[in-house]
Amino acid sequence: MKVVKDAQRSPHAGDAAAGVTAAVAEILGRVAREGDSALRDYSQRFDDWSPRSFRLHPPEIERLVASVPDEVLADIEFAQTQIRRFAEAQRTALRDLEIETLPGVTLGHRNVPVQSAACYVPGGRYPLVASAHMGIVTAKAAGVARVVGITPPCEGAPHAASIAAMQRAGADEIYVMGGAHALAAVAYGTQSIRPVDMIVGPGNAYVAEAKRQLFGTVGIDLLAGPTEVLVIADESADAEIVAADLLGQAEHGPDSLSTLLTTSEALARSVLAAIEAQLTSLPTAAIAGAAWRNHGRVVLVEDEAEAAAVADELAAEHVEVLTRAPRNFLERMHNYGAMFLGEATNVAYGDKVIGTNHVLPTAKGARYTGGLWVGKFLKTCTYQEITREASLALAPYCSRLCALERFFGHQEQAEIRLRKFGSRDPD
Repeated sequence: MKVVKDAQRSPHAGDAAAGVTAAVAEILGRVAREGDSALRDYSQRFDDWSPRSFRLHPPEIERLVASVPDEVLADIEFAQTQIRRFAEAQRTALRDLEIETLPGVTLGHRNVPVQSAACYVPGGRYPLVASAHMGIVTAKAAGVARVVGITPPCEGAPHAASIAAMQRAGADEIYVMGGAHALAAVAYGTQSIRPVDMIVGPGNAYVAEAKRQLFGTVGIDLLAGPTEVLVIADESADAEIVAADLLGQAEHGPDSLSTLLTTSEALARSVLAAIEAQLTSLPTAAIAGAAWRNHGRVVLVEDEAEAAAVADELAAEHVEVLTRAPRNFLERMHNYGAMFLGEATNVAYGDKVIGTNHVLPTAKGARYTGGLWVGKFLKTCTYQEITREASLALAPYCSRLCALERFFGHQEQAEIRLRKFGSRDPD
């Protein structure tokens, strides 16, 4: 392995992270204690936003939706149709189960939706309209009864396209508020907001830290840090396409991570040149260029086997495979958030319109979890039912195993059934 271009700094700054942790803890604690008054204070302070009600009511929603151009609404509906179609197919694949494991012993599980979920739609540097599709459409496809949409104001007002996307996705309640204080409000509840059971969606460092600290009070989808893209390419790849895909992810923010793994040094050099050329005209070059300079990497590997091994170690959020036989990596790799096979697809399609979910694990989280999908909103709950005859057959085993562990109260649960339902020796 040879590093052609290395990152200049780490995206995870310890001192900054510690400051975020402390600030979020203070915000969450105050909202938990004071409710709406703290929520309003933080909203005014951070977003210059203090509406009569943070919740949008139907006439306001309709007015905002009416202000969105028809073409934009059509595009939103197209994207949501693709996401809903895939999410519903995923839900269909999750089957309830019931089986008789021994005579008279019936075991099963049911996939039960959480009753309420809040879906966060970021609106800081960019209004991420697509996050409304990813959270709300998916929650509804899973069967969540009460889905709350949350988004911060954009330049002092609700972002109309984001509100339209939430409405079209099926949100039952929509709140215009953002940041850690908004998550605290829906997690703990306030005088005007009922709490939810789960919070999902991407966000900045404060939102991610709020989710981490609120986990346990509510469920969460996953913890996400700066976004990541890993492009795996061989000599057959188009250098301009590779460069565009690396910069496309880099524009998320100055801490974005973009990495190229390639078996071709010629391609590596061509991609570096193509990136510099594209930065001269990219409207977001100030952000994408800083991210690429500070965190971009180009690594030369010997062959596909080494590429797969290095990629598994990186466990990147997005993996694009631009090789002659991209499906080889679908078989070889184990750690990735989402994989994009071949040059005809890309991360932007996945982020916006193709149908898979864009809320994905970062910071090597792909080693142990996938991204947001209908299964995240479901609890697989088991149940058991046995006959008296089966209880008599099981009780001796249970009794002896409980005694072995010195759990004598547990043992009595078996013994009392032996006494009530029969005896060890029916003769």
